[in-house]
Amino acid sequence: MSTTTLTYLGGPTAILEYAGLRILLDPTFDPPGSYDSDGDLLTKTEGPALAPDEVGAIDLVLLSHHEHEDNLDLAGREFLSRAPLTLSTAKAGADLGRPVIGLDNWESHEVGTVTVTAAPALHGPPGCEPLLGPVIGFVLEADGEPTVYVSGDNASLALVGQIADRFPGIDIAVLFAGAARIDAIDAPLTLTSADAAEAARILGVRRVAGLHTEDWAHFSETRAQLEAAFEGSGLLAATPRGERVTLS
Repeated sequence: MSTTTLTYLGGPTAILEYAGLRILLDPTFDPPGSYDSDGDLLTKTEGPALAPDEVGAIDLVLLSHHEHEDNLDLAGREFLSRAPLTLSTAKAGADLGRPVIGLDNWESHEVGTVTVTAAPALHGPPGCEPLLGPVIGFVLEADGEPTVYVSGDNASLALVGQIADRFPGIDIAVLFAGAARIDAIDAPLTLTSADAAEAARILGVRRVAGLHTEDWAHFSETRAQLEAAFEGSGLLAATPRGERVTLS
């Protein structure tokens, strides 16, 4: 078994080292600034821990979705153009083209020795899809390695239950929390801190890395609140900005 590590860069962005691959999650490399996203103002408050040219070689990008700057900003799009392979939603594959490959729910793609399966996700309450677009998460499997779930911008515990049923042996969960909110929808668009703790329980994981709690003004819950939700469980890994942390 190789060592699985995570380097948190900021927002939803991290480097996951797994089964010999260096995998980048949801690239956001812009400096602080604001974006008009279909009438909603998204404000980035902090830049990444590493600039794109400091990240090093990346074998794969996993992109939850491509339509919101807090998951793929301008510098992130430039990074995608140079990455060897990106897996994302079917719509992202159609809109962005190669090297982005779009996956439908439960569809798998082999990358080296790793099988990546697209996991269903819902970016807010039921019915939000026409406004916010499709999103996916990912399940990573490889012989002799822990199984890893990356939630992407999912807010649905019901879908977490479906993923747990289909993959009963998930060991590590990388959960996008922060309870993101916009004026147009009166509900969290990503997991709340309490929901992240419940997702970990449903999945039965032994380790959690929490992302998507900092660097954007519309994230309504903080890293401190996420830590409080996991207090006493021993599940949540400390992920200091820019530091490589061992998950298994």
